[in-house]
Amino acid sequence: MTNTPDPRPTPVGVYDQPLPERLSNAEKIALGLSVVWLLGAGLFFVVMRGSSARSEGSYDPLTFVMVILAVFLPVAMFWVAATVARTSRQIREENRQLRAAIDAIRESHAADMARAGGGEGSIARKLDEIAAAQRKTETTLATFHSIRATEAARPDVARAETPGDTPGLPAGVEEQVDLPLAVELEDSPPLPRATFIRALNFPETAEDEVGFGALRQALKDRQSANLIQAAQDVLTLLSQDGIYMDDLRPDMARPEVWRRFANGERGRVVAALGGIRDRSSLALTAGRMRQDPVFRDAAHHFLRRFDRMFVDFEKTASDQDITALSETRTSRAFMLLGRVAGVFN
Repeated sequence: MTNTPDPRPTPVGVYDQPLPERLSNAEKIALGLSVVWLLGAGLFFVVMRGSSARSEGSYDPLTFVMVILAVFLPVAMFWVAATVARTSRQIREENRQLRAAIDAIRESHAADMARAGGGEGSIARKLDEIAAAQRKTETTLATFHSIRATEAARPDVARAETPGDTPGLPAGVEEQVDLPLAVELEDSPPLPRATFIRALNFPETAEDEVGFGALRQALKDRQSANLIQAAQDVLTLLSQDGIYMDDLRPDMARPEVWRRFANGERGRVVAALGGIRDRSSLALTAGRMRQDPVFRDAAHHFLRRFDRMFVDFEKTASDQDITALSETRTSRAFMLLGRVAGVFN
């Protein structure tokens, strides 16, 4: 009897090794019992066959069948039990080989990962992507802050250049000088819709001249500037939790769903507006809404600003304009915060 080789080093070829062909203990016992039983039955018929059987001389088929069954049925039962025992042993052996193959595959995979360094490389690449996205957002927001500071300083420069700001004039003259500026703001042409939509998406990069130009024009409009500032606040707060609008891929709703929302409908007819499916972003935002009162106030302020804006925007906007607006970063923030706050319910 030869020993079978250990199948662990060859997980693929382990099943090519045939099971050892040898009699098990159960089969040896069955063979011994069968021989003993047959010898005993043969001895019985030889010794006990007497003159009565010869004198009768008749042949009874039923008796013959019963004798055959009495002789060979126990032998069959012996080998059935032996076969069951052998099958059970084979199953245990196959299970052992399967466990050995799984262990070998696991060890081989771990060795390959250790040699290639795939785990560390994947983590490093993910960290680099997160850092790059954070740098991009910080650069855009820093440029946006500088633009807002420049725009806020311009009225002071204009007032300093007017004669009404000279120290020798009375205070009433200063109020007379400010009147033409207010009239100029009221008579200024409305902000083009395409420029407004482009401003709500914010500049893509620090070199996005078109985006910054649209943002400058939008900041000159008071209502647009209020919405942009509210959107900037929530985007900055969301970025602190690693939530960026560029990473979200919402299910876009049709323009008629947006129009129903502008007309005051709520419930299932406008539920498609909450098309954000990113579970991690939803969970982080919901937790921030419950625990951070500053974030909650900023989010509700932004939702109110966006809702008022869209009610006026929808009256004159085409379906293409609504579709373009829904694809901006500001609209994605509205979808995310609106779903968390239950605005679409």
